[in-house]
Amino acid sequence: MPAPDVAALLSELERSEPDYAEHARSAIDWLTGGEPLETITELNVCEFLWYTLPTKLGGDRPAVARALGSLLRLGGLERYAALCSSTTTAQILRTYARSGEDAGTAAYQSALDATGVLPPDVPELRWSSIMGPEELGAHGACSAALELAIVSGELTAGSPERQALTRHWLTTPRVELGGDNWLHRVQGERLNRWVLGRGTAWRELAQPFEVRLHAPIPAPAGEHLEALRWLLELGRRPGGIPLTQRHNLARSVLAESGWSGAELAAVREMAQGRMGALRRAGRRLVITPAGESLLGDRDLLWEAAAAALLAPEPGEAGFRASAREVALMLLADGSPADRDRVAAVVDCEEWQIPEVDASLADLGRRLDAFGLRRAGELTPAGRSAALAALRSHALRPRQYVNMS
Repeated sequence: MPAPDVAALLSELERSEPDYAEHARSAIDWLTGGEPLETITELNVCEFLWYTLPTKLGGDRPAVARALGSLLRLGGLERYAALCSSTTTAQILRTYARSGEDAGTAAYQSALDATGVLPPDVPELRWSSIMGPEELGAHGACSAALELAIVSGELTAGSPERQALTRHWLTTPRVELGGDNWLHRVQGERLNRWVLGRGTAWRELAQPFEVRLHAPIPAPAGEHLEALRWLLELGRRPGGIPLTQRHNLARSVLAESGWSGAELAAVREMAQGRMGALRRAGRRLVITPAGESLLGDRDLLWEAAAAALLAPEPGEAGFRASAREVALMLLADGSPADRDRVAAVVDCEEWQIPEVDASLADLGRRLDAFGLRRAGELTPAGRSAALAALRSHALRPRQYVNMS
């Protein structure tokens, strides 16, 4: 059956419902962007009705929604037309009109979540709120797959199997991508953006890492992170890890450990503050469910520890995190990560030099906590951890400043 022609549908609407024709023309232009009508999805329609229409278009917005519904109905798209006249759409438009954009956006997000067509995060990929073309393509493809599964009855909107379907859709090689998969496309886009996004000196340093970070960095052979493992195991014990009145590690813990107080304090800071593997409960530290998972999976523990090397401090400015990234790139190349070299790459002002010093000292504590450097240089395991940390940071989702 041939796809409905938008121009023909608009002409028919002008004859049958002339008052709606102009509204419908404006709406369909926004909705399709000039693409054929058969390319739209439920996600497209919901985003138009519940966000674009109330925030980008003026005039009688309920009338625009009704006009779009009439046009979609003429085109045989009854399910999408029903969204245009639904009570949900009417309520969201009223919320924007009466309570403002923040309240309207919250209502839109809640309603969109309830549809089940919004692709969930998966272990391999957390979606960005600011997407590049490849990620937009992947997100749209996964949403269309979820929509089809829900409409066919294979899944429900709240089914936990939505994550498995999203993961499958992201990781399966696709003919339309030349045998590649969407996950690789998104990761390649994020990695390229990380390399190119911060000035000439940054690009010159980061460019060789685009190839080195393309594939996951495996955990090195042998036993590593011994102090971290020991502290997490201690947090498993009945009663957890005893603390002093000032919430420092108790002397009995230090005496039992074989590591210095400073070393264990650094390990605790990483496990509790950067990895979420321990939490304080009164005057003791106890392992968290996340910590239990890490102890049960050697590769996952290594991956989490490596990512923690670049994890931001609460409220930390991006400048300091960038300084740590530069230092790790230099160290991974076997070069000294001194203040002057790092400052030149991040292009900081003189008043920011103390911030560079603080960031480098912080990175040193993190590396030492996990036993990843010796005499100021990375160990072989430390180089693997540095690459894994850089890859994790480069592939992180882009978010608006006011979003987590």
